[in-house]
Amino acid sequence: MSRKSKKRSVRDLLVALLMAVAPLVAALGLTGASATTASAASLNEVTGFGSNPGNLRMYVYKPDSAPARPAVLVAVHYCTGTGPTFHANTEFARLADQYGFIVVYPDANVSGQCFDVSSSQALEHDGGSDPTSIAQMVRYTVQNMNADAGRVYVTGASSGAMTTNVLLGDYPDLFKAGAAFSGVPFGCFATTNGSGWNSDCANGQITKTPQEWGDLVRGAYPGYTGPRPRMQLWHGTADTTLSYVNFGEETKQWTNVLGASQTPVFADSPQSGWARTRYGSTGAQAPVEAISVQGAGHTLPAAGMAARVIAFFGLDGSDGTGGTSTGPVHATGSGKCLDVPGFSRTNGVQTQIWDCNGGTNQTWTSTSAKQLTVYGGAKCLDATGTAAGAAVAIRDCNGGTNQQWNINSNGTITSARSGLCLDVTGASTANGAAVELWNCNGGSNQQWRLG
Repeated sequence: MSRKSKKRSVRDLLVALLMAVAPLVAALGLTGASATTASAASLNEVTGFGSNPGNLRMYVYKPDSAPARPAVLVAVHYCTGTGPTFHANTEFARLADQYGFIVVYPDANVSGQCFDVSSSQALEHDGGSDPTSIAQMVRYTVQNMNADAGRVYVTGASSGAMTTNVLLGDYPDLFKAGAAFSGVPFGCFATTNGSGWNSDCANGQITKTPQEWGDLVRGAYPGYTGPRPRMQLWHGTADTTLSYVNFGEETKQWTNVLGASQTPVFADSPQSGWARTRYGSTGAQAPVEAISVQGAGHTLPAAGMAARVIAFFGLDGSDGTGGTSTGPVHATGSGKCLDVPGFSRTNGVQTQIWDCNGGTNQTWTSTSAKQLTVYGGAKCLDATGTAAGAAVAIRDCNGGTNQQWNINSNGTITSARSGLCLDVTGASTANGAAVELWNCNGGSNQQWRLG
């Protein structure tokens, strides 16, 4: 049965609507001025992108900052959502402006606005239905927008997270990595009665061994022997719509697919209430990264999480494609690190130096856009003025020259707008000494090293 002709029961629609209410409310709180940051770029609908067996709609956001061969992010909405709504009410478009990648927003063009992750057609390579339509969107974007076929990624929430799992299984040849917010494993939602809803899966009653889960993924594209995409998983511990059990089952599945041990090799808490584990590698682009959010329901992504997705994908340049690097910024004169006081995320908080501790408030990324970002790209180092003595603070990234920095071979870091040097006030070596702009003078308090 084709997607276009498939009917849904009233019960299916009611459940789908319930699934979408919480993430929709959460998403509406994300934007502020983010997704509609001042830019001439706009969201455009694309038609004629393929045979489109799922009868989906395709929307594309290509920022003005896109390079000659931009990366592609497919961002998949939740039930009752739309492509334009997901564009407007999540942070991916702002991050696209910042890092220059294209965002493709599929739109489930059916009553209830859920994507098909249940039918047999949806669970095989080029089998038809929604995943095939989305694959056609990717191929169209690569062919017609000169996008980089080697840097295509997918993320989604709820129904979109399920779709992310399915796309990575169906199309390992198209996607380099995925990030699923509140989803279920590939194949978990499969049904044989024509229904789009699987209560056993939703309630966490379907569990399998890692090998069994992995075999479902491998069976979607028989004979495929190429590399498999990496996966980042997010789930709230209090999710009652798609049980938290599914988080563990997804982790079992993708570690098996990627040949990683079930035992994490890295664990930390990058933010209060978050428990992050990595499998197969300790690095920021590990084969599998799983982030459990304590007390969260079916409400993800929340503010700041999109930036973590972009960092996992390497779209901030940390995959080596943009000439960027991530790590502490060492103040040579004191041996301390550039630090955001108290892990604050408040705009205008002045930076300081402090004993190096590896915290997220001391982890900076130098981007290809000359920014120094912190908290996974959530904030930028900002010059609050152009005169000597102006504070150097954190602020929402805006692309301005006040947030552009030149990292020089002589060890200085200079403001692109004023030419002044990043300076530790009074040549202090004490914890808490403020960081400001000052006339460049060759002092050790103006010497820095990234990494």
